[in-house]
Amino acid sequence: MSDERIEQSLSRRSAIKAGVAVGLGGALAGCSTPGSGGGDEIRLTESFEDGLGGWETAAHIGPEEELSDFEWAIERSQEQASEGDWSLSVVTEGDHDDGTAWATTELSPGDAEAFEVSFDAWSESESFNILRNVVSYLGPEAPTEEGDFPDPGVSSSDVDGAPYGGLREPLHLAAGWREYSYTWEPDSVPETLYFSIGVSVVWEADATHYVDDVRVVRL
Repeated sequence: MSDERIEQSLSRRSAIKAGVAVGLGGALAGCSTPGSGGGDEIRLTESFEDGLGGWETAAHIGPEEELSDFEWAIERSQEQASEGDWSLSVVTEGDHDDGTAWATTELSPGDAEAFEVSFDAWSESESFNILRNVVSYLGPEAPTEEGDFPDPGVSSSDVDGAPYGGLREPLHLAAGWREYSYTWEPDSVPETLYFSIGVSVVWEADATHYVDDVRVVRL
């Protein structure tokens, strides 16, 4: 995807975000039903204001540990929010230096041929060390293990014809909220898409992160 098209998509996202808040009214100004979207441009907008209907949570840890030994939790929270009053809290223990926890929802691609995904993620502090990675996925099948997400440092924005969209990038780049985004222009668009977002453990320390203001828009 060209730099010019990415710049256009970012401008479009800003306009769409403003349009959702103004044009769709209070009922959709913080959330919408997962997968329904708010129009032809918007395929998903979610700020977790109205529960977790349509979302499923999952986790995975490497073969050297039992999943039952990995402590994790994903739920709505009012502790932090970048949009509205609620966000999605992701708690992960670090005892194993491994483990990923995520939430997934299904959505319709409509007639889109390419997508831009954006979301906000909150970290308690800034760190020069990589303590956790945020992971996200957009593709034809729901993730079932950590390996279904991109490798560290990889974003579908940089891969032509990627089989799925996504990224894996460090958290703790700043204290508080930070926006993450990626684009995906597949060779062909499946009839159904699955979107996932979560946290992957890197450093041996327990941590709580929050994600909010999730948007999937067509390019």
